[in-house]
Amino acid sequence: MTPEVVVILGLSVATLVLLFVAFLTTNSRTRVADESERSGETPLPSVEAAQPSAQPSAGHVGIDYPDPRTIRVGDTIECQGIRSRVLGALYLSWQGTQWTEYRLDDGTRRPQWLSIQMRPGLAAGDPPHLEVLLWTQVPTEGMIPAKATLSVEGVDFFPVDRGTAAFRGEGVTSMPERGLLDFADYRAADGRLLSFERLQGKRWGASHAQPLAPGTIKIEKKKGG
Repeated sequence: MTPEVVVILGLSVATLVLLFVAFLTTNSRTRVADESERSGETPLPSVEAAQPSAQPSAGHVGIDYPDPRTIRVGDTIECQGIRSRVLGALYLSWQGTQWTEYRLDDGTRRPQWLSIQMRPGLAAGDPPHLEVLLWTQVPTEGMIPAKATLSVEGVDFFPVDRGTAAFRGEGVTSMPERGLLDFADYRAADGRLLSFERLQGKRWGASHAQPLAPGTIKIEKKKGG
């Protein structure tokens, strides 16, 4: 037998062996699948398929994005694509609750305020969360905050909080340096907020709020700040 014939026979045998192994493997997998279907069980996924995919982190205040509580008078902030300068701030306190309201100037005559407050969890055991609200003044047409439901432009707002807060002002706020501020807050069924505020002895003013995620605010610190 010549060497060429030996090589050909060897390759043929190897090919037959590979085909036989492939047949056994395929037949075995088919049996496992058939048995799983009959028993109602689902075959276990591979290790790679069982690994959870990486989920983007929600982020952490002060780590993944600036903490809105670090905003100071003179800073410039950007939210919803609009840059505004922080003209002033009111630091308020009521029944042990504290919050800050920043007066913004976005280059228009539209008065806006940004309020920041740490709120308790919505349910027992929930961690506190940072509430950031962008307030825009609305015409009240002589409306005063009632202790019952208010209807504004066809939307019913239900009373939430009412009281008198002590405040301290900084920068340009159109308010005294210190004083007392009456307020009445309302909330609609869809989550919209409406708030009335006035200096004691003055006329009521009203604003509606738009919630903002803390991570959507960009802060540019004033030079030297």
